[in-house]
Amino acid sequence: MSISDTMTNVITMNDECQVTEEDEIAAIDYELQQIENELQKLQDRKKLLTQRKDKLRDDALLRKSFSLSKRNWSTEDFAWSAKLRKTLKEVFKIEELRELQLPTMNAIMSKEDVILIMPTGGGKSLCYQLPAVMSKDGITVVVSPLISLMEDQLHGLRKVDVKANMLCAKMDKESVKTIMGALVDKSSPLKLIYVTPEYMAKSNRFMNKLQKAYELGRLERFAIDEVHCCSQWGHDFRPDYKFLGVLKSMFPGIPILGLTATAPAKIIVDVQKILDISGCLVLRASFNRSNLYYEVRRKPAEKETCLAMMENLLKTRFNGKSGIIYTTTIKDAEQLTSDLRGRGIKVGCYHAMLEADYRSEVYSKWMSGKYQAIIATIAFGLGIDKPDVRFVIHHCLSKSMENFYQESGRAGRDGKKSVCLVLYRLADTFKLSTMVFQDKVGLQNLYKMLAYCLDRTSCRRSLIATHFEENWKVTDCAEMCDHCRKPKDDRNAKRIDVAQYCRQLYQIITKAVQNETRLTALKLVDAWYGKGASSLRVSNVPVPTFTRETAEAIVGHLLINGYLQEDFHFSPYSTISYLKRGPKSGLALGNDHEILFDYQLC
Repeated sequence: MSISDTMTNVITMNDECQVTEEDEIAAIDYELQQIENELQKLQDRKKLLTQRKDKLRDDALLRKSFSLSKRNWSTEDFAWSAKLRKTLKEVFKIEELRELQLPTMNAIMSKEDVILIMPTGGGKSLCYQLPAVMSKDGITVVVSPLISLMEDQLHGLRKVDVKANMLCAKMDKESVKTIMGALVDKSSPLKLIYVTPEYMAKSNRFMNKLQKAYELGRLERFAIDEVHCCSQWGHDFRPDYKFLGVLKSMFPGIPILGLTATAPAKIIVDVQKILDISGCLVLRASFNRSNLYYEVRRKPAEKETCLAMMENLLKTRFNGKSGIIYTTTIKDAEQLTSDLRGRGIKVGCYHAMLEADYRSEVYSKWMSGKYQAIIATIAFGLGIDKPDVRFVIHHCLSKSMENFYQESGRAGRDGKKSVCLVLYRLADTFKLSTMVFQDKVGLQNLYKMLAYCLDRTSCRRSLIATHFEENWKVTDCAEMCDHCRKPKDDRNAKRIDVAQYCRQLYQIITKAVQNETRLTALKLVDAWYGKGASSLRVSNVPVPTFTRETAEAIVGHLLINGYLQEDFHFSPYSTISYLKRGPKSGLALGNDHEILFDYQLC
């Protein structure tokens, strides 16, 4: 054999070895991908089983709570029943109690711990105010999250000549001294004292006075408003609320009344554990406000188009009616106020950074009807006593279903029909996600709100009912949402498989990574449509034949379900949300995997 033949054989053998190694590597990669897919499926199954296990445990604890509810707390056979009716009429000028108010008051006056879940506007505050007024010598301590809310309640109590006051960091020393003294003065007419959880946690002086009041028999009960804030699983978790867990050990025998408008069973159980009142009486009113009409509209991307839509709403559909328009930031509130005033609409701006006197002026003008609407950040409206709010418009998504339910629930407190309208745009999701991603359940809560907006067929009320674990029948809506009001033929969205679009988006993301570029949702959709930087476009990814609105809905659906994931990066001035492949990307890359989405391609 010649040298050249030998060399040829060696080269051929090396090529065969090379091919074999490449094939083996490819086979290993394939098997690793299959393992990743199986692991993802197992993790999903583990998550479901863990949730089921936790729910069974929580249900057992709730059954213990509900056993207390078997006692008839609604009777008027208690020693105080006659006085309660008399005080209700003579002091508060109220003829009839609302659902669950009497059971709550009877239980708390029987020294039982109670958690009351009642919709916004249901009359929760009366459940501790009336017992406080009836108390001969005792004081009710009300823990409340916002000074503005406390001021509003104090204003209402003073109108009916009930002695109440508040303690907060901004008060002068003389006022603090007077109130501290009243706590331990048996001759003082003080009935209620309002404090923030932060004040309780930081003021040793106040806690010392409370202990002395307890020893003197002056401490009657604690009422904890927005009690869901105790739980890290809640939508408004506040660390200082956890301090309230010491109350039961410090003041044994003093009942606790926790109040909230929104709290699923998981949070209620967590709150009971934190406050050391496990197994307490839990009273839950129906979430359903039959007079509220729920609607979601696509929010135009162009500012002028959006303003024109809002102008039309305020001048036609809501002409002569009073409402609230919620924005995300102070800057948004001020800008929207200026823009709508420029279109001849009488609106006022309300947020925490305004001077107190100016806020009061704006509030008064709105209450009197001089302003058609208040444009405000979400803190506005807690505890407001304006029954004729005919519309609540969310100019941007709420941070959670709980927030949305509370905010929209400020409409129609007089029982008359009112509208709760969300203006939805995918870009707003990422504006909010950068604000909530550091919270334990911030993104999870936000994505549930996104899912509510993306749903094209389900009854809006049924979506809210499912979230709050309440039984629901289709007939319960009575066409009081945009979907149920549609003709039946228009309600059916086609269930489509969007897996192919997911893989196309992955190709765009992969090219961006290769170019060391991060993609925002806007840039990702632009590249999908062959727009934006040419370096981000992928030639073999076809331009969608459907609208950009549909494309954004697909991106939102993939994000909610873990096929895409937000990737947060800090800049010197802000936090930016980029998109990358999600934890379920391995599944999506399989050609036989389906990602079903109820949506009409248009």
